[in-house]
Amino acid sequence: MFGMFGGFGLGGGTFDSNYRAYPVSFIDKNDAEHADKVFLPPSALDRLASLHIEYPMLFKVENRKTGRSTHCGVLEFIADEGHVYLPYWMMQNLAMEEGEIVNLRSASLPKGTYVKLQPHTTDFLDISNPKAVLETTLRNFSCLTVGDQITINYNNRQYFIDIVEAKPQPAISVIETDCEVDFAPPLDYVEPTRQEPAPAPVAEPTLESTSEPEPAEPSFVPFRGSGMRLDGKAGSSSSAPSPPSTSAASGSRPAGGAAPGRASSSNGATPAAAAAPKQKAGKVVFAGGNRLAAKQAAAKEQKAPAPPKEPAKEEAPKFSAFQGKARTLK
Repeated sequence: MFGMFGGFGLGGGTFDSNYRAYPVSFIDKNDAEHADKVFLPPSALDRLASLHIEYPMLFKVENRKTGRSTHCGVLEFIADEGHVYLPYWMMQNLAMEEGEIVNLRSASLPKGTYVKLQPHTTDFLDISNPKAVLETTLRNFSCLTVGDQITINYNNRQYFIDIVEAKPQPAISVIETDCEVDFAPPLDYVEPTRQEPAPAPVAEPTLESTSEPEPAEPSFVPFRGSGMRLDGKAGSSSSAPSPPSTSAASGSRPAGGAAPGRASSSNGATPAAAAAPKQKAGKVVFAGGNRLAAKQAAAKEQKAPAPPKEPAKEEAPKFSAFQGKARTLK
């Protein structure tokens, strides 16, 4: 009856058999949906024991109709004869319907050292600790195959993840091994576009910048005020002194034997004196005038009557001891 679907080929120590595939929900084993293990009939256990198959028992599952294949482990030997119960996600990877024929062959896989996973959506990256969630999920798996799509259930949500790369082979065992896990960008991940900074606006010339610069304030020039005369009359406005002429250097004797300080011109006046404007004659006050003013001020102070002196107040008699009258005992 099961010669076609449940028979065992003579493979010289290799388990090879065909079964009708059904999901694990048919035997109320919904917990097996989060793993990669199948349910085989009890006859498969007897055959595996006689072949001395190494533990853990791993199998290659192939849909020869579509040519797709994956790998799995075995959880229990409680299936009906000629039937095998697989997780539904595994049946989807094999592109098979309920009741189709599937081939199981024993396989020996190396321990994995590296695996690269790719989530389908960026929602998986929003998990607070995706590494811990992934480690907890992979504890239920016995092997991983490149091209498979596994499902992770977390916080009442399902996350689909593709197996992109595995080392040292496309199919590896993850039982009791230290495997490095890497993540590829999610399928719906969009690289953010880099926006170039906008060019700085060019400042337009204002009326202040185009107007002519204000004239600079005149610098300070000494001796620009009006002069005062000693006799109290207003004098003429003075101008800045002109630098002395180099021709009238001190100590030089004029030509013609003239005495120092006298003019050497024939008209009896120097050229500077002739060019200078005439000024009104004024009074000349010598230093002796200050002494005269001091003497007059002292004479006024002597003539002024001295203020009357206040009479000196008499001082109160000081206390003296034994000032009273004497008394005798007689």
